[in-house]
Amino acid sequence: MPRIRNIPGPYRLHFYSEDCKEPPHIHVVRDDAECKFWVAPVRLAYNKGFANAELTRIRAIILENQLAIMETWRARCG
Repeated sequence: MPRIRNIPGPYRLHFYSEDCKEPPHIHVVRDDAECKFWVAPVRLAYNKGFANAELTRIRAIILENQLAIMETWRARCG
């Protein structure tokens, strides 16, 4: 499971190798909460457990790190 490193905060950002069949996206996990964001453009795909305010913070983190996320995606998925 490719993980995006050096992201601030309590979140783990990753995707699964089999996800390469879908458009670029990122899974975000903290404790028992998980969400998925499409990366280009950045928009929420699904949410399980995050409050709206936290989703806004996560979206901002993804926007700030969009290039690193896409580089990791391309390195793994082509």
